[in-house]
Amino acid sequence: MQKFNLILFFSLVCGSAFSQQIKGPLVIHAGNKYLMTSAGEPFFWMADTAWELFHRCDAEETAFYLDKRKSQGFNVVQAVVLSELDGINEPNANGDKPFLSLEKWEYNEAYFSHVDKVIQMALERDIYIALLPTWGDKLFEDSWGLGPEIFTTKTAYSYGKWIGNRYKDQPNVIWVLGGDRNPRENSEDVKVWNEMARGIVESQNPAYLQLITFHPQPASPGGSSNWFHGEKWLSFNMHQTGHCPDQPTYKKISHDLSLSPAKPTIDGEPMYEEHPKCFNSKEFGYSEATDIRKIMYWNVFAGAAGQTYGCHAVWQMYDLDKTPVNAPLKPWKLSLDLEVANQMKHLKNLMLSQEYFSRISDQTLITDSQEDDEFYVAATRDESGNFAMFYFPTGRKTNLNLTALDGEKFTGKWFDPRTGVSFPMEVSFSNGPNVSITPPTEGRGNDWVLILESGD
Repeated sequence: MQKFNLILFFSLVCGSAFSQQIKGPLVIHAGNKYLMTSAGEPFFWMADTAWELFHRCDAEETAFYLDKRKSQGFNVVQAVVLSELDGINEPNANGDKPFLSLEKWEYNEAYFSHVDKVIQMALERDIYIALLPTWGDKLFEDSWGLGPEIFTTKTAYSYGKWIGNRYKDQPNVIWVLGGDRNPRENSEDVKVWNEMARGIVESQNPAYLQLITFHPQPASPGGSSNWFHGEKWLSFNMHQTGHCPDQPTYKKISHDLSLSPAKPTIDGEPMYEEHPKCFNSKEFGYSEATDIRKIMYWNVFAGAAGQTYGCHAVWQMYDLDKTPVNAPLKPWKLSLDLEVANQMKHLKNLMLSQEYFSRISDQTLITDSQEDDEFYVAATRDESGNFAMFYFPTGRKTNLNLTALDGEKFTGKWFDPRTGVSFPMEVSFSNGPNVSITPPTEGRGNDWVLILESGD
């Protein structure tokens, strides 16, 4: 109990209570559900989406961005080397392109030196870089990318080996292949990504292995697991759950965690804050904080190893001198302090306040039938049943089945996802199959977490 209160206190005062020096690459915990540091400490993936960071920001802007995200508790930044927004032909903020000659695959050292610098700047702030070697439009173009198409099995392998060797000793690198593309049927796309992965793996130091995953477009029933779950190079699965509200994102997490061999899974691209809902702002408006929090808590309570956040203006580093993509509402520097960007740390600190590696999802704790995704109450507990947490997305009264928990009596606290503040419930609960719970407030935006701990 004291641990929980101290964590919340320092979260409010300092932004994050879990900053620690990065000494080596992240590793998979022995239970194959969660991540941990090289020192064996629990690691909750709290990522920000900054796809255009290498491409559109100079060193001064990068420092501004990283300092802000560090202060907000983020510990991972997702960024692309060969970026989406004409990243081959449009120079970066320093005036450099990635290739001196694409025909000869002659790399521009000035461009990659800037990437080196950004990765090092992140390391100095205890931030991991989820590094995408390329956006997927460099394998095949569509309406969401300009290409050009430069990757075959041969070039993917050679590029993977070259860039893998360049960053093989960087302790804060996590590799992310795919770049917003699903492999096409009747194509060599799967082979191309496997070859890029092979190049990276062959370049690695066996005593210093970096994690690798795959960032897809929305897919069903899983994400990366649809094509690569059985590949040895895939360390953990990743989804993109898309940019429409009230999607049952937790089902993708549950799907992946049911697969064999067991691997962690993360939503690597949920709906961005201030993004046009379903890409149609005229009809549906823009996403709001309550839409984003719902996805975060649903996914993590379903068993995800963390959660990625995104802001529509920030991913593209939009500014007034840039061509906007899908109508961002304001420049990226003004968008860094949006509501959920300052609320992500509350989820991270909440999950790290209890036993971490033994936590499981358990929807049998919910008595009521749940057919309406908007009101879906998610439940998680530790394997021993000493504690449980319930996420109420709209504060609706719900009946719980506590018989899977250990103990006859339980004390409860309400946790506010908006502020990170908790307060005790006035009554304790007896174990039983039909315990009625009414959150403090109800309605859209009135989401709450109930924390129950055995009082025996």
